[in-house]
Amino acid sequence: MSAALRLRPARVEDAAAICDIYNYYVLHSGATFEEQPVSVEDMAGRITLCLNEFIWLVAEKDDQLIGYAYATRWKPRSAYRNTVETAVYVAHDRQRRGAGKLLLADLIRQLRERGLHCALAGICLPNDPSVAVHEALGFRKVGELEEVGFKFGQWLNVGYWELKL
Repeated sequence: MSAALRLRPARVEDAAAICDIYNYYVLHSGATFEEQPVSVEDMAGRITLCLNEFIWLVAEKDDQLIGYAYATRWKPRSAYRNTVETAVYVAHDRQRRGAGKLLLADLIRQLRERGLHCALAGICLPNDPSVAVHEALGFRKVGELEEVGFKFGQWLNVGYWELKL
């Protein structure tokens, strides 16, 4: 019998497992516009920076980290201080089992508890599963930027979804 999915705050010690998940998308997907794998040291720095100001959550199942979600500052100007950008990633072989939705829902709950006003999500298109998860949790599409990324020999569009918290 497998254990239930457990959500918890990320720790710096999770950096290697998070790299395993993220670097798959770096190398095989337009979900991120990074093109080179991220080192464990760099990921540890990203986690530390994020946790100093916002939220980074992980999902574990059967003692294995299978996904994560976080919120970061949208833009550095002070008037944006109540707006965050969100991201959620689930291990490519563990998708469509509810972990991403649970992570994003808990992230949204914690952002609301902190009194933030707006959450934004940039999604490389097409990405029907990510769009579906965001829209199921109340995000609505507010725009699309055409051909703003170039990866795998092709131009990629990014749609933006917004949730008023």
